[in-house]
Amino acid sequence: MTELAWLTIAQASVLLKTKQLSPVEYASALIAHGERHDPHYNAYLRATPELALADARRAEAQIMRGEWRGPFHGVPFGLKDIVDYQGLPTTAHSKILQDSIAQADAVVTQKLRDAGGVFMGKLSTHEFAIGGPSFDLPWPPARNPWNRDHFCGGSSSGSGAATAAGFLPAAIGSDTGGSIRNPAGQCGVVGMKPTYGLVSRRGVVPLSFSLDHLGPLTRTVRDNALMLDVIAGHDAQDPGSANRAAGGYTSELGRDVKGLRIGVIRHFFADDMQADPEMATSIEAALRRFEALGAQVRDITTAPLGEYATCNRVILTSEAFAIHEQWMRERAQDYGALGRERLMAGAFVRAADYVNATRLRRKLADAFHALFSEVDIVITSNSMDPACRIDDPQALEQAYARQSRAPFNLTGSPAISVPTGFSKNGLPLSMQIVGKPFSEALVYRVAHCYEQATGWTQRHPDLV
Repeated sequence: MTELAWLTIAQASVLLKTKQLSPVEYASALIAHGERHDPHYNAYLRATPELALADARRAEAQIMRGEWRGPFHGVPFGLKDIVDYQGLPTTAHSKILQDSIAQADAVVTQKLRDAGGVFMGKLSTHEFAIGGPSFDLPWPPARNPWNRDHFCGGSSSGSGAATAAGFLPAAIGSDTGGSIRNPAGQCGVVGMKPTYGLVSRRGVVPLSFSLDHLGPLTRTVRDNALMLDVIAGHDAQDPGSANRAAGGYTSELGRDVKGLRIGVIRHFFADDMQADPEMATSIEAALRRFEALGAQVRDITTAPLGEYATCNRVILTSEAFAIHEQWMRERAQDYGALGRERLMAGAFVRAADYVNATRLRRKLADAFHALFSEVDIVITSNSMDPACRIDDPQALEQAYARQSRAPFNLTGSPAISVPTGFSKNGLPLSMQIVGKPFSEALVYRVAHCYEQATGWTQRHPDLV
């Protein structure tokens, strides 16, 4: 059972296709693994073992009939609970939506089900993907599998925790200011924020229409690319969807990085902010590794991190309040304290400030994209620190400010968080690898090359 919990999608796919592993056996093992350990981590907001076994039986029957649907066939997955699954509540981890039943699947849900995926349940988040980790909501916050006394990142907290803990090999998260890459980094897994518009957001509770992204969290880079192959694609009913061909994200895996030009935004974590020494040291070691693998590594300069962060905050809070204004007027008491405080901030942003922020965003994005005439890929920090304690409000507030993820929500660039080692206290460290728009295959190539050279993703937490 324990061995099945740590299978990658790529490994499981071979076993499932060749009938060496039954989808029912696989799902049953992961259900048991979750039931044993998740009471200590709260990764699931709503586990759905009956639905999982029904999906697994369906997948098994299809495989037995020779109806193989691809590498996700029979593979368990979970959804951040802002993503609709028909017939189940989509709560956004909030009292306000606790009885809101989804009338249809989200686009990503339907794509994963069509690919033969096995739905395991809804995963914890922060309230409306912004207010957390909170202890005054109907459900407790998720905890870090490497140390349950520590934060697991947010807002896709359950997606990061469940993947790291082996409850499932794949999960959907969302990212508006870093909410896929934060839990990926804090939990030692791989999280991709794809190019803006690459993955449909239809059927997902919005936070900020112009900044929201959906993407995969997995334990390996190859698995992440396999999952993105399933969920990417144009959706004419999502106004932000990109109308261009999608897929082929595993096509460059296995290629080396010799001759690739890597630009390092070192000032994000050395000057604009000073990263924890262990975090900074792990990134510098990764850069030396790339040089040893034949890449050309040099520093590049962008706008200061604080300029990106302020611009992101003005746009995010303005758009979030516009979405929540009626509920904030009528049901403010039903929000948790953190959610109410963070959403209310948008009520005090002037229209002129919002307009100027959108204009600045365009300038920042254009300047960043222009750098790719000189480099092929960009590397910088993710979180500035390892995970803090989950019961330390001051440290948690600082953790949300001490990050360099928000710039790439503004630019819409593909950005992946990959593990770079562990702190002396055994907590994961990470960095970001960033590409120009729609260069996911190259980003995965670079991330995979580093992963194979280091093996950080092969380590798993000792669960309670």
